[in-house]
Amino acid sequence: MENVPSPTARALRTLEILQARPGTTADQLAAALGVTERAARRYVGILREAGIPVESVRGPYGGYRLGRGARLPPVVFTEEQALGLVMAVLDGQPSAIDAGDPVGAALGKVIRALPEGVGRQAAALRAYASAAPDRRAARADPATTSDLVAAVAGRRRVAVTYANESGDEWLAEVDPWAVVVRFGRWYLLCHSHRAGAIRTYRIDRIRGVRQLPQRFMPPDGLDPVAALEENLGAGWRYPTRVVFHEPYERVAPWIRPPMGRLQAAGDRCLLIGSTTNTQMYAQEWLAAIPFGFTVEQGPELRDAVAAVAARLTAAVSPACPDADATVSPA
Repeated sequence: MENVPSPTARALRTLEILQARPGTTADQLAAALGVTERAARRYVGILREAGIPVESVRGPYGGYRLGRGARLPPVVFTEEQALGLVMAVLDGQPSAIDAGDPVGAALGKVIRALPEGVGRQAAALRAYASAAPDRRAARADPATTSDLVAAVAGRRRVAVTYANESGDEWLAEVDPWAVVVRFGRWYLLCHSHRAGAIRTYRIDRIRGVRQLPQRFMPPDGLDPVAALEENLGAGWRYPTRVVFHEPYERVAPWIRPPMGRLQAAGDRCLLIGSTTNTQMYAQEWLAAIPFGFTVEQGPELRDAVAAVAARLTAAVSPACPDADATVSPA
């Protein structure tokens, strides 16, 4: 059975159209709604009955428009939009199921502001859905993120205090080019004056932000997502250089951008990057790739790979001769 929008849903859509395009004529409104002109006028009437002033102006430049000082509902969503919003919030932050969570509290306010029928569906989705957190996701502080976004918009240099996985902190002056969300993590793409190079900082590890008076201009034609992925594996404490014993085409699908840049090298390929966590690099990233490889550079990475190899070798070593012996009770 075809899902036909309700009169309330079409009235809300009418309100959206008039907010976005004041002066919309009856025939234009009818075309946008997919109804007759008579039906379009009926939805305008529903809005007026709800106390929303919709003015009608005749003439070649006439049409419908919202009256000055109109008191609009705080949130106007269709059922599909409302459910999509709740799903997106829970997908991005599963803890929002809990009303005590800051984002959960905000989501509750949005749901309460919805029209009754739509709000009931959104509340039911939130109440009966279960969400498993993404273990790779990291929650960035909203205030820190807001400060960085303001600096990006204002093109103002900032001083950031950054902490790596080991807890080491340092202060860096950076030109914040963009804030990028990637697979549940928030990053600051910037030019670091401390390093004299592009850097990608995880915002959840930024401990402080202070805006500076200097201004900057981002590079022409900057693609923040592409630039972030290209630089995720560069500039960290331990350099890495790994040769894979397979051609580029076979290895490339297994390489994540934070691992570094993969280059073709004849019938082999070369991965050049850097990391602050060699154990993770060896255990979670390299060990998952089903091809032979050699660590050419990075003694710290060599040690980490050797430790993983020793642990796996021990797992398949012959059992102790008396491992199956039983002990008789005294």
